[in-house]
Amino acid sequence: MSKVTLNTLNAYKNSGEKFAVLTAYDSTFANVVSSSGVEVILVGDSMGMVLQGNDSTLPVSMQDMLYHTQCVVAGNNSALVMVDLPFMSYATTEQSMINCAALMQRGANMVKMEGGAWLCETVSLLIERGIPVCVHLGLTPQAVNKFGGYKVQGRDQLSGEQLYQDALALEKAGASVLLLECVPSKVAQRITQAVNIPVIGIGAGPDTDAQVLVLQDMLNIPAGKKARFVKNYMADAADIPGAINAYVEEVKNGTFPAVEHCFE
Repeated sequence: MSKVTLNTLNAYKNSGEKFAVLTAYDSTFANVVSSSGVEVILVGDSMGMVLQGNDSTLPVSMQDMLYHTQCVVAGNNSALVMVDLPFMSYATTEQSMINCAALMQRGANMVKMEGGAWLCETVSLLIERGIPVCVHLGLTPQAVNKFGGYKVQGRDQLSGEQLYQDALALEKAGASVLLLECVPSKVAQRITQAVNIPVIGIGAGPDTDAQVLVLQDMLNIPAGKKARFVKNYMADAADIPGAINAYVEEVKNGTFPAVEHCFE
């Protein structure tokens, strides 16, 4: 498989072909994930919960992200590597440029940050300097204390409209990709149809251009209750590569997410 680039993702958007995104935090799983047809690996600050055992992503540091980015890049075959900027690592434009440069120098192909239209200036400056940016909207885990928990966003008309306007503003500012987490399916559909850049969803319905899950969640590690938008792909798989292959296939053919994984 040839190397996935931003041009590849834009081509998927234009053709209507879905693509799959999964997290990975080390070289071994990066190799397995990228060899299984996943187009984008997200080195997520979700490592704070699934690797470090914290109850949120807030304790994750830039040093953590730099280290795990290097590990993932070493094991990756062909996927585009997108990396989270951790909590308060992009509070100013200067801070953003310094930290994004460090991630790109470690091999990241794109950075991801959480926020709304207030990020427009930062996004524009980064894009001008050759750094592709994905902006994460909806339930943004770094703002968990502001939200009072991990709650669906955009359920009323006012907040849904705000998400839509933020998406349009960020596209205009130059954002390369949007990611929508835990928003009603109809809100995500409206945004996906309105913008010309790829939209990745997690708990955002079936109409986004791509889907993302945390690797450990879809492998049911540890076993137990998961978020509504998660599907256990190990339930019917013989091994981990088989589970990831099944996920990729269901994203591409549109059978995941199903109604039970979505919010209305």
